[in-house]
Amino acid sequence: MREGLIPTVLGAVVTASGATMLKSKYKLVGTGVLGFGLAHVVLGAIDLVEHRKE
Repeated sequence: MREGLIPTVLGAVVTASGATMLKSKYKLVGTGVLGFGLAHVVLGAIDLVEHRKE
């Protein structure tokens, strides 16, 4: 399995859950979860780019 794929997929799931929390009464928590998920997506994407096979 490619390095960085798990954090990217996990970040996408966390980002989606944070986006759904924005619609509830917990908007501040949803914003934090959304940012945490986006950070995982970015860091996982960086790993994917750094370790790609040429």
